[in-house]
Amino acid sequence: MPGNKNVLAFVMAGGEGSRLHPLTANRCKPAVPFNGKHRIVDFVLSNLVNSEIYSIYLLVQYKSQSLIEHVRQSWTMARFIPQHFITVVPPQMHNGPEWFQGTADAVYQNIHLIESFQPDIVAVFGADHIYRMDVRQMIDFHIGSNAHASVATIPVALDQSDQFGIVEIDDDHRITDFKEKPKATQPMPGSSTHALASMGNYIFNADVLLAALRKMHETGDTDFGKHILPSMVKSHRLVAYDFATNEIPGTEPYEEKAYWRDVGTIDAYFQAHFDTLGAQPKFRMTNRRWPIYASPDQAESAQIENGVINRSIVGSGSIVDGATLDHAMLRRSVLVEPQASLEHCIVMERSRIGRGAQLRRCIIDQDNDIPPGEQIGWNLAQDRRRFAVTESGIVVVPAGHFPPRNAPSPYLAHGDSTASGEAPRMEVLA
Repeated sequence: MPGNKNVLAFVMAGGEGSRLHPLTANRCKPAVPFNGKHRIVDFVLSNLVNSEIYSIYLLVQYKSQSLIEHVRQSWTMARFIPQHFITVVPPQMHNGPEWFQGTADAVYQNIHLIESFQPDIVAVFGADHIYRMDVRQMIDFHIGSNAHASVATIPVALDQSDQFGIVEIDDDHRITDFKEKPKATQPMPGSSTHALASMGNYIFNADVLLAALRKMHETGDTDFGKHILPSMVKSHRLVAYDFATNEIPGTEPYEEKAYWRDVGTIDAYFQAHFDTLGAQPKFRMTNRRWPIYASPDQAESAQIENGVINRSIVGSGSIVDGATLDHAMLRRSVLVEPQASLEHCIVMERSRIGRGAQLRRCIIDQDNDIPPGEQIGWNLAQDRRRFAVTESGIVVVPAGHFPPRNAPSPYLAHGDSTASGEAPRMEVLA
């Protein structure tokens, strides 16, 4: 156990993810797929488990069913070790009919879990980010600093400071001010272009957190970033943990040091995918010494009949036949028919790209049957009348927008049911 302390973790997985719409139309933000076979929530859970923190409560709220099913299928801990668990906790409404009103209120509504577990330290982490982190190193820093609470921090550009909690520190890493999403802020020490931002990952001494939560409930405050942490700056010792000092075994020299991305917008989500591509990516998904665990995969291996493929990922159960893939990411059981072209595209489960279809800078959500000859991403004015399109021109096709064609797939003649217009018989939720 990190620092020989008894650690309990809360993962804040209730995010609605409105800026990721329509990918969050039927799923919460942490359940949104990422890369070939992961979901966003897999990153924080993998970091905690790799850090030997095995007592984890996942606090959920909005459209949580697919996340609940994913955790049930993918994150089962040993039943015979009582303190090894990942448990999904929806709003319990012990104190009334209200859902979680904020991050701190979510933990307060489950304060009995802390009281019964009796940890020394409570980790409160977000579920919305792509990164690797050894949480043990942050806890060791927290203990060594004699801190009451620690905040993981990274530099962000000044023009992005209104998207983060911004901290000011002294020479001893002690936080002297904490402002949630300020419209303007001063640069961090040693920089004229960046401020020091909270990553939304906190370490608390358990007794300090319990007292703060009870006080918060009396005053009607609800949020860590807006209320609890700013109020603790003068009364407690709060320290900033420098994420750049976190060392992950197995990291390659070519990877971006301290890689961390908030994938809260379509543009950020899209770009983070392509940070994982190539022989020397910014963020390498495969690291045997610090794996990011994925859901169990029962599908057949991918099949490449022929085509032109450049820097792409082809998920299990997928078939590519005479198509061109350039910076494309296909998740499970995707069929790409002859003469189709995908350029900088993400295609999710059980979708079919018809013969001759031309797709560029698109996200195709699951269960779409793109008609033959369809063009998406080439005429943005036309695309905006049909789909969500970001300012940078990324087109998002919602799940099931294009229903299955009546015409069966020619691959059925080869006895391959995964390539049919019908969804394969496999248990994959939104």
